[in-house]
Amino acid sequence: MMERIEGNMGEPVSNVQLGKLKKGLTRNIQNARSRIASILFHQGFLLVFIGFLLGRALILGEVTPFALPFFAAVYFMKKKRAGLTLIALLVGSSTVSLMTAAYVFGGMILFVLLFRWTLALKFEALKALPFLVFLSAFLSKSAMLYFTTGIVAYDWMMIGVEAGLGFILTLIFFQSIPLIMMRKKRQAFKTEEIICLIILLASVLTGTIGWTMYDMAIEHILSRYLVLIFAFVAGATIGSTVGVVTGLILSLATVSNLYQMSLLAFAGLLGGLLREGNKLGVSVGLLLGTLLIGIYGEGTNMLMPTILESMTAVVLFLLTPQKAISNLAKFIPGTAEYNAEQQQYLRKIRDVTANRVEQFSHVFQALSSSFSKFQFEQPDSEQEMDLFLSNVTEKTCQNCFKKDQCWTQNFHKTYEYMTKLMEDTEEGTISLNVKLQKEWDRHCVKSEKVKTVIKHELTQFHASEKLKKQLMESRRLVADQLLGVSQVMEDFAKEIQRERENHYLQEDQILDALQAFGIQIEQVEIYSVEQGNVDIEMTVPYCQGRGECEKLIAPMLSDILNENIMVKKEECNADNNGYCYVSFGSAKAFTIDTGVAHAAKGGGLISGDSFSTIELGHGKFAIAISDGMGNGERAHYESKETLKLLQEILQSGIKEKVAIKSVNSVLSLRTTDEIFTTLDLAMIDLQDASAKFLKVGSTPSFVKRGDRVLKIEASNLPMGIIQEFDVDVVSEQLKAGDLLIMMSDGIFEGPKHVENYDLWMKRKVSEIQTDDPQEVADIIMEEVIRTRSGQIQDDMTVVVAKVERNIPKWAAIPAYHYLSKNQGMKEAL
Repeated sequence: MMERIEGNMGEPVSNVQLGKLKKGLTRNIQNARSRIASILFHQGFLLVFIGFLLGRALILGEVTPFALPFFAAVYFMKKKRAGLTLIALLVGSSTVSLMTAAYVFGGMILFVLLFRWTLALKFEALKALPFLVFLSAFLSKSAMLYFTTGIVAYDWMMIGVEAGLGFILTLIFFQSIPLIMMRKKRQAFKTEEIICLIILLASVLTGTIGWTMYDMAIEHILSRYLVLIFAFVAGATIGSTVGVVTGLILSLATVSNLYQMSLLAFAGLLGGLLREGNKLGVSVGLLLGTLLIGIYGEGTNMLMPTILESMTAVVLFLLTPQKAISNLAKFIPGTAEYNAEQQQYLRKIRDVTANRVEQFSHVFQALSSSFSKFQFEQPDSEQEMDLFLSNVTEKTCQNCFKKDQCWTQNFHKTYEYMTKLMEDTEEGTISLNVKLQKEWDRHCVKSEKVKTVIKHELTQFHASEKLKKQLMESRRLVADQLLGVSQVMEDFAKEIQRERENHYLQEDQILDALQAFGIQIEQVEIYSVEQGNVDIEMTVPYCQGRGECEKLIAPMLSDILNENIMVKKEECNADNNGYCYVSFGSAKAFTIDTGVAHAAKGGGLISGDSFSTIELGHGKFAIAISDGMGNGERAHYESKETLKLLQEILQSGIKEKVAIKSVNSVLSLRTTDEIFTTLDLAMIDLQDASAKFLKVGSTPSFVKRGDRVLKIEASNLPMGIIQEFDVDVVSEQLKAGDLLIMMSDGIFEGPKHVENYDLWMKRKVSEIQTDDPQEVADIIMEEVIRTRSGQIQDDMTVVVAKVERNIPKWAAIPAYHYLSKNQGMKEAL
C-alpha cells in the first residue's frame, strides 16, 4: 500500500487530505449504490428485468403461465409500473414466438377490462384477482387456438393447466413481489413467503434457459448460486428446499434438467451442513454434490462442464459482498443476523421504556422535592400578637369614643392590658386574676365585650393553626409517597436496562462437566451467576422420578458456583420418555421458622391484635404485630388494616421507614376519631441474618441466644397520635439458632403483681428449655395467663421466629475431577 500520494507539485499529500479522499470515495460509492437502488426499486426497472425473463419462460415446452400472473400482481400493487412491465413481458414473449406474444398481450388486455369491470361492480378486488387471471388466461388461449389451429381435447387440457397455474402463481407473486421490492423492511419473512420468493426466482431462471457461455448453461450457474446464498444464510433446511423447488421448476421447463433437482437439493443440504466453515465450507458442499450427482446424472462425459458451472457459481458467491448477504439474513428467522436484529430492536424498546420510566421517576422526585421544600411562613410572636389584637380592636375599639385616649395617649398601657388578657384567656386563668380584671374594667368602658371577642378570636385562631398543621402534614405525606414512588421507578428503570449477559462459555463448561459425570443434559441456559442471585435453566431427559435434578445436578452446580443451589421449579413430561424443564436458583443462607400464639380478651373470637409474616423479594423476611387501641371489632379492623397497608407498601419496594411514615400519615388523616395503633416490625435479611427493628408504640422484643436474652426496644409513640414523627431503627445481627420473640402489650404487661416486666420476661424466656418456635410461643402465653389465674385481661399475641442456617438436603458433589480439561472454569464463573 502506498504510504503517501504525490500531488501535482510533487509534494506529499497530508493525512488530512488522504482522509478527505477516502471520505469522498466512500461517499461516491454510497451515492452510486443509492442511484442503482433508486433505478431498480423505486423506478421499477427491476420489475422490467424480471418481466422480460418471465415473458420468455416456458414449461412443458409450450405453456407460458408466468407472464399474466406477474402482470396482474404488478398492476394491482404498483399500477404506475404496469406499463413498463407490460412492454417487458411482450418483448420477452416475442423472443419465444409472435403467437406467444399475441396470447400474452390479449390476456393482459382482457385482464385489465375484467379488473375494471370488477371495480365498477364494487367487488373485493383482492379476492377476485386470481379468478380474473384464470378467466383471462383461459379465454385468451382458447380464442387464439380457435382462430388459428383449432382446438382438440389435448388443447383443452393444456389450456386448463395453464389457467390453473396462472391462478396459483398469482397468489405466489402477490406475496413475493413486495419482498423483492423491499416493501417489508422491518418484518421477518414467513415460511410461505420464503417459498414464494424461491418460486419467483426459479421462475425467473427459466427465462434464461438456452443462454450459454463457453458451453456453460446460465440457468445452471444462477440456480447453484441461488442455492449457495440460501444455504449459507439459512442452513441445510432452507438450502435443500431451495434446491428442490428450483430444480423442479427447471426440470418442468426442460426435461434434461431433471437430474438438476437432485444436484441442487443435495448441494443445498451439504452446503447448509458445512456453513460453519463460512463461504468456503458452503462452496465445498456444492462441489461435492456436483461430483457425486454429476457422475450419477450424465456420466463422466458431461462432468467437466457441470464442474465448471459449479465453480463459476462459487466464484460469484465468493465475490458477493458480505453486507448484502447479511441484509438478506436479517429477514430469515433463525439466523444469527435475524436474532441480532431482533435483540437490537428489543434493546431499543427496552431503552425507550427505561428512559420513559426514569423520566417519570424524575418527575415524581421533583414533585416530592417541591412538596417537601414548601413550608408555611411562620410569623414571629410579635406579628401574631399584632394580628390578633388588630382583629380584636377592629370589632371593639373601632367605634368607641375613647379610641384616641386608649390607643393614642395610652398605647403601651392598653397594649399591655390586652396582651395579658389574651394570655390568661388562653391559659384559662382569667377568672382567677381579679386584680387584672379590676384594672381592665377601670381602663376600658367595653371591658366585657373585649373579653368575649378575645375568647371568640382565640377559638378561631387555634382552629386555623390546627388546619395549617393538617395541611402541612398532608403535604409531607404526599412528598414521602412521591419520593417512594420515584425510588421504586428508578430501581425499575435500572432493572429494565439489565441485559441477559452472554454466558455461552459457562454454559458449555457446565454442560461438559455434567456430561462427563454421566448426566445427559439437552440444553443449558444461564441468565445470572451473580452471588446470591443465580438463575439457570436446563432441559434434561425424564429420569423416571429418580430425582436427578435435586440429588445430582444441583449439588454439582453448588460446587461449581461455590454456593448452595436448589431446584426452584421443575416441569416434567413423563409421556414417551419426555423432557424435564428445570429452573435452578440460589438457596438462601438462612431460613426462618415461626410459631404464633394469640388470644382475645376474655376468650372471645375477635382480637384487637393482628400479626403477619411476609416474605418479600430480594431475600427479605418481615414479621409484624399490630395492636389496635382497645379491644373488639374496631381495634381488630384498625390493626388488620395497618398490616395490610404496610404489606402492600413494602411489597411495592418502598423503604421501611417511608412505608411506616406513610401508614402513620394515612391513619392520622383518614379519621377524626381517637383511634391509635401500635406497630412492631422486624425485617430479616436471609443472606446474612442481619435484622432491622422498627417499633412504633410497641413493646420490647427479645432475642434468646443460648443462655443470654437480649432486649430490643425503641421509643416511638403509637401510630395516628401525631402526624409527624421520626422512626427509630434498631439494627441487630442475628445468628443461627437465635430465637426472636415479639409480643403485644397484652403479653408484656400481662403478668399480675409484677413490678419490672423486663426482668420477669427475660427470666421466663431464659428458663424455656425447648427451641421449637411454636412451643416457645405457647409456653410464654401459658405463663402469662397463669399469673392472672386463667383470666385473659387483654388481647394477647406472641410471635416467635427461629433463625437457622439453610443446610441443603444433598451435599455438594466435587466437580474438580470432571473439570480437568477446563481448569479455569470456576474462575470464569
